[in-house]
Amino acid sequence: MILRSNREKQQSYEFVSIEELVPQNYLLRKVDQYIDFSFIEAKVRPLYCVDNGRPAIDPVILFKMIFLG
Repeated sequence: MILRSNREKQQSYEFVSIEELVPQNYLLRKVDQYIDFSFIEAKVRPLYCVDNGRPAIDPVILFKMIFLG
């Protein structure tokens, strides 16, 4: 059994930009450009409780997942 100290571990960080990873002509960029999903939040606001239980999934994100599926 070999024991090593934590000082020997190398720690490195890498900064990643989603803007650089997703191509400019990607379909979801076009959908986001032409469809304004902000109306969803107002429509579902009465259905969400703000002070009871765990926070819900953002309704806009949930709708986008269903829309794309």
